[in-house]
Amino acid sequence: MKLTSEKLPKNPSYTSLSHFAAKNAKIFQWRKEKTDHYSHANLVDKALQLLKERIRRGDTMAYFLRGQLYFEEGWYEEALEQFEEIKEKDHQATYQLGVMYYDGLGTATDSEKGVEYMKKIVDSPCPKARHLKFAAAYNLGRAYYEGKGVKRSDKEAERLWLFAADNGNPKASVKAQSILGLYYSTKEPRELEKAFYWHSEACGNGNLESQGALGLMYFYGQGIRQDTEAALHCLREAAERGNVYAQGNLVEYYYKMKFFTKCVAFSKRIADYDEVHDIPMIAQVTDCLPEFIIRGMALASFYHARCLQLGLGVTKDEATAKRYYSKACRLNPALADELHTLLIHQRI
Repeated sequence: MKLTSEKLPKNPSYTSLSHFAAKNAKIFQWRKEKTDHYSHANLVDKALQLLKERIRRGDTMAYFLRGQLYFEEGWYEEALEQFEEIKEKDHQATYQLGVMYYDGLGTATDSEKGVEYMKKIVDSPCPKARHLKFAAAYNLGRAYYEGKGVKRSDKEAERLWLFAADNGNPKASVKAQSILGLYYSTKEPRELEKAFYWHSEACGNGNLESQGALGLMYFYGQGIRQDTEAALHCLREAAERGNVYAQGNLVEYYYKMKFFTKCVAFSKRIADYDEVHDIPMIAQVTDCLPEFIIRGMALASFYHARCLQLGLGVTKDEATAKRYYSKACRLNPALADELHTLLIHQRI
């Protein structure tokens, strides 16, 4: 299970970059006068000009805001340079450097350096680092789980994630809460009641991945009494919010319930996601793990192929069916093999 880093937690004392330009009085005036130039690129350029002016006037906060703007725009080399310049004075810059070195953003991957920066945040006694500690602990837990930059240790990963999750505190690391749900449902032996608890906490705090996971746990009675109605509620809501794995499982449900027309329409849209959006982009927008996004697309591809092969809810088309079967195999060979085995035994 390949994990992703926790995003920089919001600090109320810092201006949100996504609203920085829109909330600035000068920008409002500029928008009124230059409505034809109101575009993302122009707003970013204007924000950079204003930040440069604030830096010239000695505004220390503006240094970090400029680095964060570079980061959000994907200008990682510029962001890295800016954060390195202020790392001794700004804990948020230190945090971002930890993420960037660990994930190799704007620089060669250096897991040990990434871990070093995250430990600085976790161990810092400074009140200004307090809002970063839970997220940094999650990232450290990820390093121990993956064995990068430190010796691999599930026990230490679990300890750090439990600290980061902070008993389900919505202001702690919600990603840690969700990952604990995944961890307890996949470790040996599995601890499904713990998995259900943590997915419930994360879902209650808005986590999309856990909402889909809860749907499946209700569906199969894992860690909780089986409840199809609750399962479909979770899966449908998660699917509407963009959880591709939940969407793929709904495709499977529609097929098994013989809602073939609905299955065909829904499955084609999901199976063809990668023709419109790349998987890393979907993962970034939804904050869902790429592994489960791919699994959802593979499910949709396989059942869409089956409908085309048999002419269920759609005109029979064996050539196109083969293309979607191949896509399922390419996306997730193990899942495709598992589904093919069920097909051979006439269970699909």
